[in-house]
Amino acid sequence: MTPTLDPGLPAVVAMGGGHGLAASLRALRRVTSDLTAVVTVADDGGSSGRLRAQFDILPPGDLRMALAALCGDDREGRMWADVLQSRFGGEGPLAGHAIGNLLIAGIWERLGDPVSGLDMVAKLLGVQGRVLPMAAVPLEIEADVIGVDPERPDEVTHIRGQARVAKCPGVVREVRLLPSAPPACPETVEAIHAADFVVLGPGSWFTSVLVHLLVPELGEAIVTTNARRILTLNLVAADETAGFTASTHLEALADHAPRLRLDTIVCDPTYARGDKHLATYAASLGAELVVTPVRATDGRPRHDVNRLAGVYADLMGR
Repeated sequence: MTPTLDPGLPAVVAMGGGHGLAASLRALRRVTSDLTAVVTVADDGGSSGRLRAQFDILPPGDLRMALAALCGDDREGRMWADVLQSRFGGEGPLAGHAIGNLLIAGIWERLGDPVSGLDMVAKLLGVQGRVLPMAAVPLEIEADVIGVDPERPDEVTHIRGQARVAKCPGVVREVRLLPSAPPACPETVEAIHAADFVVLGPGSWFTSVLVHLLVPELGEAIVTTNARRILTLNLVAADETAGFTASTHLEALADHAPRLRLDTIVCDPTYARGDKHLATYAASLGAELVVTPVRATDGRPRHDVNRLAGVYADLMGR
């Protein structure tokens, strides 16, 4: 059940997965409580992969991270976030499993409905916002990668599986979802159409960000919504985008979603610097390019939550 919200707050949908989405959510919850996280469900590694294979469920890991990011900043909220993220040690059958993954999987087993289960966990934790899956079924990612074998630099290799694609050597040229036309979560599509703002990124570009646009009904909702669309670029090139400039990220986005138009693209100056194509590529997507510091002040390649919150607040008129 969706909570009653202040009608004066902007309705925001944030899309992605993993640590990138978690950073965006921690920033956005400082701007609005009318916040919906839409999370990728293609993870097949670690604890999520084991639970997915054993119980034929959506992988809970990225959903768990989003719930933890939306926990309150008070003592109880931080305690719950820590519990969700904690993992069992040792060498037994529970070793490596995140406590939050088991909680989510157990509630799904009892209720038989992922959305109702996530809403129940959110209520239990007192989270600010809602967490939804991007699709109603677990997905696989398949990628065309060039240069996996250094002795055959022009050869295209097909790699399947989110965990393998995220860490593969070579250059990812294209990603696809299996099944190719998965059903979108209806509540997710509804949230996108009801939103004032849709925020894409930051995150692993091919496996956490672009994949949302490849679910047909979800991609159509992102393209046709009346919401203003904000894209937050990464701070550095990650494993799956090794060697990419900021503008190369935009090129990959346009290749996978040629109908997508954006309103704003946010990029830290350390990544924009020297990229002579960035402004042109942003304009080709219909977007205003906002180059502003959003990187952690200690220099580490992570987004500073307060800086990012300030940028979102300015863009959303808060």
